[in-house]
Amino acid sequence: MAKESMKAREVKRQKLVDKYAEKRQALKEAGDYEALQKLPKNASPVRLHNRCKLTGRPRGYMRQFGLSRVQFREMANKGLIPGVKKASW
Repeated sequence: MAKESMKAREVKRQKLVDKYAEKRQALKEAGDYEALQKLPKNASPVRLHNRCKLTGRPRGYMRQFGLSRVQFREMANKGLIPGVKKASW
């Protein structure tokens, strides 16, 4: 499990990105890079990091499911993810 502070920091960044998205787009189209520099650093979508929705694990993230590889495997083996089954041939 990730620290709660790390998960909270990521949520805070996501809110900032959403808040400034339109403003960033308008400034980029206008070519006003000085005004872009004055926006908060965390308002940039590049600073976001994908994390597992259940555990907050930052590595081994599977975008399609929003889970880390560890949680994905456990849930898939238990049959909790629809349409996913263990391969056998």
